[in-house]
Amino acid sequence: MILMYVAGAPCQPCRLTRENMSMSQRRPSVLFLFADQLRGRDLGCMGSPVVRTPWVDRLADEGVVASRAYANSPVCTPNRGTLLTGLFPHGHGAIANDMPMYADVPSIGRTLRDAGYRTGYVGKWHLDGVPRSRFTPPGERRHGFQYWAAYNCAHDYFNPTYYRDDPVPIVADGYEPVVQTGLAVEFLRSLADDDSFALFLSWGPPHDPYDQVPEEYRRRYDPERVSLPPNLLSADGNPLARDLEPRETLRSYYAAISALDDQVGRLLRELDRLDRERDTIVVFTSDHGDMLWAHGWMKKQLPYEEAIHVPLILRCRELLPAGRTYDAPCSTADLVPTLLDLAGLEPGDVHGRSLLPGLSDGERGDDAVLIMNQCRFDEALLQGVPEWRGLRSRRWTYAETVERTPWLLFDNDADPWQQANLIHSPDHADVRGTLAAELRARLHQVGDPFTDTLGMVEHTGTGEAWRVRELDMVSRFGELLDVSE
Repeated sequence: MILMYVAGAPCQPCRLTRENMSMSQRRPSVLFLFADQLRGRDLGCMGSPVVRTPWVDRLADEGVVASRAYANSPVCTPNRGTLLTGLFPHGHGAIANDMPMYADVPSIGRTLRDAGYRTGYVGKWHLDGVPRSRFTPPGERRHGFQYWAAYNCAHDYFNPTYYRDDPVPIVADGYEPVVQTGLAVEFLRSLADDDSFALFLSWGPPHDPYDQVPEEYRRRYDPERVSLPPNLLSADGNPLARDLEPRETLRSYYAAISALDDQVGRLLRELDRLDRERDTIVVFTSDHGDMLWAHGWMKKQLPYEEAIHVPLILRCRELLPAGRTYDAPCSTADLVPTLLDLAGLEPGDVHGRSLLPGLSDGERGDDAVLIMNQCRFDEALLQGVPEWRGLRSRRWTYAETVERTPWLLFDNDADPWQQANLIHSPDHADVRGTLAAELRARLHQVGDPFTDTLGMVEHTGTGEAWRVRELDMVSRFGELLDVSE
């Protein structure tokens, strides 16, 4: 999103191009803020009657809310790779958690750095393979990011740890999002007045462990007043949820979101103080959602709304209208081409598309986006989730498993909690056929072979990275999760 805090009537939005770039002394900067495992509906501006997010809500009031934004691959590493490249996992190589992206894959960090931006990355990375404590040195494995205060992957929020430019980890005191936001502020204060910058800040919460949140935020939510959604089912026997109680867990999850909201406000105030708000694009989103017992599932890697629907807010007084809702389906893959379009730069060959015409001029946009789980691993294996591909359109959610086996069909207008699977309904045969044909065409267009996990490993040439990942799983959990059965 793009952020501006200037009093008075907003300017008419304009499309920034190379032709009018001389009107400004510098290209628009980017402040990209994203949470981990934050569902799209769990913000005040997205209709939540419970979660308190005044700073994010203010962004929504002054910017554009993409109400149908979806994670193409609702799991950490694959979708984070898509977020930085505009490519689906088979295009950037990180097809499973704890696998690295191709070292030379085009990325937004590289493109903006090469265009003269000062680039920075703070927080959770999760794109450099294993071990999760691995140091990512300066160079190609940082994919264009110069300022670095990041850690590959950890969810230990009261023991914040990060690397700078040497392999000695820095351990800080306090709550991790507060520490990371402080590092982001450090970066902003280091800029010269004429610097265009691109800073990506990746917070770990509200990803579990759910109870790792300061008590001051937990006190804001009474568990007795936390309502449970109608599609929540018992998780008895689920090894991922046996020690969790839904109301207490949701209370802590909501508390973590409010904690992040305070950090959003801290950054917005800093941009104001530095007088960088007029030309800074601020984006707020998440890498994916969280099932939290919906339909009896936990975590992600599923085509349900709780896993794929993410928040997406963009604000810029000079380039985008305020208070608009963009209701066409869009996805993580669209972020790179949209931001580069706003900066007057070409995205190259990507799987996403620029949303700028729809965001600024109200064009209708796409009718559906691709969603997928290209590999079975980790929680998907433990919960019996297959490989799948699907579409999320304005109305329908459709998914198939390997060998083009129809799996799920939901009418989200009539059934917003997705409680009636219509995949075998005779009355919906035509809808099913139309969506199946559209899915086939889109998979062909992006070169996705829709094979099983080991076939995808072979297709992407990532056999060694997969082997190393699996050996690391043995070292961490004492057994190899076998996808060949």
